[in-house]
Amino acid sequence: MVANLIGSVFNIWYNKEQIRPELSPAQVERFQACWQVFNLVIYPLAVACWVAPILWLRGVHRKLLAGKETDPELLVRAQRTVVNLPWWILAVAGVSWLVCIPVFPAALASLPEPLSRTVVWHLVISFFSGGMIAVTHSFFAVELVSMSSLYPVLFRRQNPAEVPGATPMTMTTRGLMWALSAVVSPIVTLVLLLITPQATTETPYFGVAVGGVAILFGLATVWMIKDLVNLPLKRLEKAAIRISKGDLDTRINLRRADEFGTVIASFNDMVQGLRERERIQQTFGRHVGQAAAEQILSQGDGLSGAEQMISVMFVDVRNFTEHSSKHSPEEVVEALNLFFTMGVETVELHGGMVNKFLGDGFMALFGIGSVTEGDTSGAEQAVKAGCALLECVAGSCDELAAAGWPGLAIGVGINTGPAVVGSIGSPQRQEYTAIGDTVNVAARVESLTKQVGRSLLVTEATRKQLPEELPLELLPPQKVKGKGEALRIYALRNV
Repeated sequence: MVANLIGSVFNIWYNKEQIRPELSPAQVERFQACWQVFNLVIYPLAVACWVAPILWLRGVHRKLLAGKETDPELLVRAQRTVVNLPWWILAVAGVSWLVCIPVFPAALASLPEPLSRTVVWHLVISFFSGGMIAVTHSFFAVELVSMSSLYPVLFRRQNPAEVPGATPMTMTTRGLMWALSAVVSPIVTLVLLLITPQATTETPYFGVAVGGVAILFGLATVWMIKDLVNLPLKRLEKAAIRISKGDLDTRINLRRADEFGTVIASFNDMVQGLRERERIQQTFGRHVGQAAAEQILSQGDGLSGAEQMISVMFVDVRNFTEHSSKHSPEEVVEALNLFFTMGVETVELHGGMVNKFLGDGFMALFGIGSVTEGDTSGAEQAVKAGCALLECVAGSCDELAAAGWPGLAIGVGINTGPAVVGSIGSPQRQEYTAIGDTVNVAARVESLTKQVGRSLLVTEATRKQLPEELPLELLPPQKVKGKGEALRIYALRNV
């Protein structure tokens, strides 16, 4: 309403100043009467046409605000009406302005006095120019107010860009309308001043006033388009920055029916996909270990493996069969879960990954994914993790006793060497693990802990990759299943 009222006042002022010298007294009087009667008739009709869909929307709007159920078809119709509201004001205001073009020249031409063609052209172009400025501002204003006040209520679950039958304005059309209202129309108006010879002599400051009004309207248009374009861009920028920092709870709660609506919906879907992928990776990581999960996801779905130099650690609970025969399954599981929790935390703290649980023990891998040739840190990490786990079990006697397993003891065996690490199995069921003689020997070395009476044993291959200062003690060679020669094994002193 404000834009059209300003446009009407400016148009009346413009025509009175510029065409008055070309009119007879009777024509001036007719022009005065014409614009008064025209506005008294057209404005109430235009307002009634504009208010009609708004009044219809009130019922649906109030139901949604009250949280009441709304007929789905009625809701879609209301949503379509809201998205198309800017086009409705464009049609109502546009027709109201276009009607001026035949009415005013016809009213002046009905008098006996001849009507100058210059006057007709002034009237036609001034109505079109003033109407273009007022109508486009009305369109942008209605669009802004609709998005801020109606969209949050009518589009709580739906995307405005996906409403059937709705025709939101595209960014290209907005740019064209801005050019017509803020550039073309003011320039045409200023050019019209040059057509009337009296423009520069009788009203020398009128051109300045026209230019000033045109600048104000242009700035107002830019301000409204800025909110229509800048706001979603800023939201997208901030959301992208938060996501880059790992905040996957980010969501853009901005409802738009134009291209931004599609982009924002796709952005939110992308973030939801990232959240789901992160959830799957975390859940997956709890089963196979975070390091393995990351490698599996990076390798894809295929069956693959690569030979790596790794250190393998087997851990086994002593006297498991005897304890299980004297306790209920629930008590056994409770104690094992407590022990496995210690084991996973200790192994991961030292850079390893628990690859699989073996009933009363587990297998852990160290040095997986090492990119430095000759890197021996995996062996040292494995030995330190084994020592730390033994200390952790010894220091948790009270908790283990409370869980039903007083005096729980473990054996640890470590071996280092090449192994194929990756996904094995079938396309339907796969397992990420390490395969090779290195793994088999590590399992055999762990079983030797019972025979030699030591809690932690390492092979000679592991010993070669450990610092010299580690207090290792060479034990007598031991025969193991599957090996023709006896193994040279080492034990940490006092362990």
